[in-house]
Amino acid sequence: MTDFSSLPLSPALAPGIDALGYTSMTPVQALALPPIMEGRDVIAQAPTGSGKTAAFGLGLLNRLDLSVSRTQALVLCPTRELADQVGKQLRKLATGIPNLKLLILTGGMPLGPQLASLEAHDPQVVVGTPGRVQELARKRALNLGQVRSFVLDEADRMLDMGFEEPIREIAGRTHKDRQSLLFSATFPEAIRELARALLNEPAEVTVDGQAEAPAIQQLFFETEPANRQKALGGLLLRYTPESAVVFCNTRKDVDEVANSLRQFGFSALALHGDMEQRDRDEVLMQFSNRSCNVLVASDVAARGLDVEDLAAVVNYELPTDIDTYQHRVGRTGRAGRNGLALSLVAGRERSRADALEAQQGKPLNWQKTPLATARPAELPQAAMTTLRIDGGKTDKLRAGDILGALTGDAGLSAKAIGKIDIFPTRSYVAIAREQVGKALARLEAGKIKGKRFRVRKM
Repeated sequence: MTDFSSLPLSPALAPGIDALGYTSMTPVQALALPPIMEGRDVIAQAPTGSGKTAAFGLGLLNRLDLSVSRTQALVLCPTRELADQVGKQLRKLATGIPNLKLLILTGGMPLGPQLASLEAHDPQVVVGTPGRVQELARKRALNLGQVRSFVLDEADRMLDMGFEEPIREIAGRTHKDRQSLLFSATFPEAIRELARALLNEPAEVTVDGQAEAPAIQQLFFETEPANRQKALGGLLLRYTPESAVVFCNTRKDVDEVANSLRQFGFSALALHGDMEQRDRDEVLMQFSNRSCNVLVASDVAARGLDVEDLAAVVNYELPTDIDTYQHRVGRTGRAGRNGLALSLVAGRERSRADALEAQQGKPLNWQKTPLATARPAELPQAAMTTLRIDGGKTDKLRAGDILGALTGDAGLSAKAIGKIDIFPTRSYVAIAREQVGKALARLEAGKIKGKRFRVRKM
């Protein structure tokens, strides 16, 4: 049966099903909803766009006890964008449920308003990213003890981003008799291991047409420790990826490698845990808006990084464990695109390479190591440059105001303007590199929304 009427759903959910435009169940809904309605744990392989949000959404909304003003359902998502999307869909599904409080708790947003909302009234449903949910739970602002519906959405991406430890900690704070639902586009061994730890005898659901595992070309290069920086430069010059994350094992290496690449002429930025949060946010923003094409990062600092179209991952040094290697490599080859993973291996790391080879069950692909000995005449430049405007949400600035000033007074075409990010007191706009001088001059001389703001190139 593919009709929703075949399920023992609350009548209050009917308006929500209509609001989302469903007339019959999608394959993942038809397979997952019956065991979900029975209260069973479920592990489901389902790609984005398959209707999985409604599958777990109907299940968790149907279980809510509206007489209890405690958090009863928690959905974890890998990124702020996905959490916002899931939250909006759940609100639509809950159209017929009066006085439901649903809260979206994600990183990259000010903590104060989230704390104030939690203090005013516990939400019955929380959708969030692992880092922020973990932080709020540790502050005892978010009480998860009554959570009986626990959902991991796009679990493979969360593991790729290094969120396994926060997920396990968060799960440990929920009710012992919870229902756990895990949705993932792929079922690598790391996902199955997580499912064994968190789920209880789950029903397994797989829908046809699931996303195939990405094609990631993994290449390995022997190098002497003294030549490592030259080898890294050589790799970036040989393969010229449009965007690359270079992973280092220590904070000291992050700074040294970023400086070395800048001396070679690359547009490279460093990202590590000792940086101030605002500085980290600015680096991540410049990388995601294509103002920087090489990001040098530590594993912990890059945990919240999610770039959909990342051309290459480079291991400046092999990590000490295979899981970390898989998390790093899993960041490239997203959204059906091919990926590239390049690893530098010194003699002392050969045992790590051997362990990886044994785990993969096939020989590693070793290549001749190129060395960059001098600054080349031509380098792949970042497509965009970021302008920082010292005004933001508190000044009532919106993206449309900045876009209007640039396409109006500054005379830029819309194609020359990239991503616009607006924060409480600052805004950032990516401008095509060849047009940035014109944009800066016009913004400095003119006004945005009738006001003058300080503008500078980052």
